[in-house]
Amino acid sequence: MKHGTAAIAALSLLALPIVAQADPLKIRVGWVSATADAPLMMFGKQGITKHEGVSYTLEAVHFQGSPPMITAMATNDVDFVGFGFSTVPIAILNAQMTDLKIVADLFQDGVDGSYSNEFLVLKDSPIRTIADMKGKVAATNSAGSAIDMVLRAAFRKNGLEDKRDFTIIEAAFPNMPAILQDHKADLIASTRVFTADPAIRSYARTLFTQKDAIGRSEMAVLLARAPFLDKNRAVVIDYLEDSLRELHWYSDPAHHDEAIKIVADYTKVPASAYASWMFVTGPDFYHDPNGMPNLDALQANVEMQRDIGFVKAPLDVKKYADLSMMEEAAKRAK
Repeated sequence: MKHGTAAIAALSLLALPIVAQADPLKIRVGWVSATADAPLMMFGKQGITKHEGVSYTLEAVHFQGSPPMITAMATNDVDFVGFGFSTVPIAILNAQMTDLKIVADLFQDGVDGSYSNEFLVLKDSPIRTIADMKGKVAATNSAGSAIDMVLRAAFRKNGLEDKRDFTIIEAAFPNMPAILQDHKADLIASTRVFTADPAIRSYARTLFTQKDAIGRSEMAVLLARAPFLDKNRAVVIDYLEDSLRELHWYSDPAHHDEAIKIVADYTKVPASAYASWMFVTGPDFYHDPNGMPNLDALQANVEMQRDIGFVKAPLDVKKYADLSMMEEAAKRAK
């Protein structure tokens, strides 16, 4: 009798439907710079994340700049992108991706006690104020980039307009120091990895900072399209939680040397290029510890672009933000 009961029970179990465990969702994240908008978990430190490999896997997709990222987002070839404040209105207003949602902060410029982008001239240059740039040449990385917008806004505040009062040329950031030294430009826009270089500091000085020009900036935000977020909300929260865990680990002074080595090994750049500033409070840009973007600063950044003619229509950035997932992720990551 007992054996018969056991056999019946076994047959009953075989009759139950088999529930397959869903494969982890592949989340495709676009990035441009390893020291700015790249997902930290792509560098390969194990044991920090809780959900990677369980509810999702990461595919980090590299782009040379914002324009191809806009295209990839429009064709749903990536799920998340980091857009600078200059790209957000282009994607929403020009590319008509009105279902884009800002979900998290990546980094901010001009926060008290943190770094702000610098605009450099030669130490022996007679240029002491922006007004002294009349009739001179300024170099930026690309027309319409965030740093280019700042430069134009700073000059306009001082009564100087491109082509009428000064000339703007474009150059890649790595070429900027040579352009300044060779007197091909009187002022260059620079990035953190270069302004931290003692060699550049030996012959260049700061004329003004981005904070001087426009105050606080929401330099880069993480965005995704609403259908992807609606369909995968729980997994997105897992990803955002893991992203915060990564940020907290890399920002911990106790991990500084290891964190710098990880990034240096990945980028094949000497650790000395990063050690003095990256993940260091003060010398580095501000990263909100809860991943929350400053939407008021972003709104001011968009309005600034409209004032100088690069944005043609008004844009209320808060209508294109959903921070509820980041809020939930931040609660979990504490």
